[in-house]
Amino acid sequence: MSRDQLRLDVPSSYSRLLEDHLAEWSERTGITVELWALPKMHLAGRPRTIVHRVIREVLREIEGHAQARTVGFALTTARTGLRLTISDDGGGMTVRAREALEARLLTSRADLGALGGGLSVNSVPGEGTTVSAALPPQALEHAFEENDPVPASLAEL
Repeated sequence: MSRDQLRLDVPSSYSRLLEDHLAEWSERTGITVELWALPKMHLAGRPRTIVHRVIREVLREIEGHAQARTVGFALTTARTGLRLTISDDGGGMTVRAREALEARLLTSRADLGALGGGLSVNSVPGEGTTVSAALPPQALEHAFEENDPVPASLAEL
């Protein structure tokens, strides 16, 4: 396989990893996942570790407390930056529940902030919750390394 062919396979492998993880989570929880966007580029290094930590924590919260029927998921990565959005149609969060989630995301928020990005949690009672994370392009300079293998699962991070 040529280097160009390998380069084309990396993004699809990474997107497939995310898609498989979300499909397994959906099957286990009974919560439908709508895939709004998957990355076109393989994400590597510290940004990948941070983003996967956010994904795991938010899905854990939705599974345990949201009473959601549907979750929308979008992760876009490009040389112009990164954007992660996870939304649920659950009952929204009480102030106390939101503070608890934000406390569990404190390290991720600090790590995103150290790279020039951010994280927000927005919840509307009776309407659901949306967690968004973003990183600017300069934070991703080395996040698309071709020699960083695609992990076998999100649990490996």
